[in-house]
Amino acid sequence: MRIGLALGAGGARGWCHIGVLRELQEQGIVPDVVAGCSMGALVGAAWASERLNALEDWARALTRQRFLTYVDLRLSGGGLVRGRTVLELLGDLGVAEDFEGLDRPFLAVATDMATGHEVWLRDGSVRDAVRASISIPGVVAPHRVNGRWLLDGGLINPVPVSACRALGADLTIAVNPNGKPGPVLWRPRKAESGFWEKLGQPEFISKLTDPVRDMLPRNGGDDAPEAPPPHYLDVVSTAMDIMSEYLRKTREAGDPPHLSLSANLTNMAVLEMHRAEEAIEEGRRIAKGAGARLEELRAMM
Repeated sequence: MRIGLALGAGGARGWCHIGVLRELQEQGIVPDVVAGCSMGALVGAAWASERLNALEDWARALTRQRFLTYVDLRLSGGGLVRGRTVLELLGDLGVAEDFEGLDRPFLAVATDMATGHEVWLRDGSVRDAVRASISIPGVVAPHRVNGRWLLDGGLINPVPVSACRALGADLTIAVNPNGKPGPVLWRPRKAESGFWEKLGQPEFISKLTDPVRDMLPRNGGDDAPEAPPPHYLDVVSTAMDIMSEYLRKTREAGDPPHLSLSANLTNMAVLEMHRAEEAIEEGRRIAKGAGARLEELRAMM
């Protein structure tokens, strides 16, 4: 029986996939195939190249300050994060250049910008496939592969169970980094913090173009509202959450996995990449009970 793991989109929350893979491995469960979307594609490619240790070390060592060095403050490349950073990271980690060089079957999901169609990338350049799959609109610029401009796979198939089956999986495990314990997807921030607080410092503001500077939260006066309005990172992150949750539920209804694992990381924004440790531990938590359920499913099949 071939076990397939579908690793979903979720920005920084996608670090939870590392914890899921770690916990399953400790339980003696090793997936035979992996299909990944966006951050799921990055983790999946590292897994398929036997470079998961290197990726986890890099993620845990990433600080907010270091992540800001990857930010294009002038938006000159079509996105907030420089796309070449992803390609450089994959090279530094030693991820295989081509799918033929992978140690395990892997597929990355992207979206055709021209047609909106789902694109499965499973031959040619692994690094181009991951770079395309992780092209979050407004955050990472689209990437051109085989003459097509491709966007984040989460726009069309946020948790790619169908792609797992295409790789020959008999039993599918879906990992959703964007699980919601309640109906609220976004809450106003009580105080400026994290990514935007750092960008609000004078040394960064001086480097911004006017349109980017306008995205930043303003210091209010006496007539300022009690809570700051949603700003760029909130809007992008929440919009992706709304869209991906609708698509995930719709696709799951027609093509359900045998086991679904949902992370509770609602307090983590899409670009808070420096919070890998929290996400990895959440991945471990949601996978802890998977062993017994998987044994039940194996016995039934």
